[in-house]
Amino acid sequence: MGGIEREEKGMGIYRYETHLHTSEASACAIVNGKEQARRYKEAGYAGIIVTDHFFNGNTCIPASLPWEKRVDLFRRGFENAKEEGERIGLSVFFGWEAKYGSQEFLIYGLDIAWLKEHPEIMSWSIEEQYRNVNEAGGLVVHAHPFRERPYIKEIRLFPEAVHAAEVMNIGNGNKIFDEKATKYAKQHNLIMTAGTDSHGFEEKRSGMMFQHRLADIHDFIQSVKSGEYELIKY
Repeated sequence: MGGIEREEKGMGIYRYETHLHTSEASACAIVNGKEQARRYKEAGYAGIIVTDHFFNGNTCIPASLPWEKRVDLFRRGFENAKEEGERIGLSVFFGWEAKYGSQEFLIYGLDIAWLKEHPEIMSWSIEEQYRNVNEAGGLVVHAHPFRERPYIKEIRLFPEAVHAAEVMNIGNGNKIFDEKATKYAKQHNLIMTAGTDSHGFEEKRSGMMFQHRLADIHDFIQSVKSGEYELIKY
C-alpha cells in the first residue's frame, strides 16, 4: 500500500520536503520562503527543510560582506518560511546545500549559531566537512550524486564522507539518475533520502514520510538513521 493511500486512511503519515530553496538566498529560486511554506502547506505536507545554496554554491549573498552579516542574510529565507509556517501550521527546519566543484551536499542538524562560529567551513575539504558535521551531530547527504548537466564537469563519489545519498530528486529530470543513486547507496550501505530540489517551478513533489510529526531537525536525523521513514515516489 502506498504512502499517500495510508495517509488518506488516517494512519498518521507525515510528509516532509528535505531539499528546498528560497529566493532570499539561492540565486536559482523563483519564490521566497513564505511562498514556499504556503505551497507545501496547501500540498498537504507537515513540514519542509530549507536547504539554500551556501556561499560555495549558487548563492545570491554578496561575498564581500563580513561573515556574520553573510550568515544573517543567508538565514532570511529560512526565517521567513518559519514565520509563515508558524502562522499556518507547517514545521520549518534549517539546513543548507554546500558545493565542492560539481558535487553538492545537504547538511542537516547544525544551526545558524554554529555557522557563525565556523567561518573556516569555506576552506574545508569534503572529508573535513563530513568529520566536523558528524562530530557536531549533523547529517551529510550527497545530493543528486549522478545528475548529468553541462555545468557538472564530472561525477565523483565519496561513500566514506557522507551518511546518505539522495536517491530521488525531481530536479534530476531523468529517473535513470535516481536508479544509479539507489544502486550506489545499496552497494555502500548508505542511508537513502529523497527530495524535490524545489526552486518554486516544480509540478511534482517528493520528500520523505514519517509515522509521527517531527519535533525538530534532530528528530528528523534520528528517524532517518533508524530507518523509520519512507521515500515519497513521484
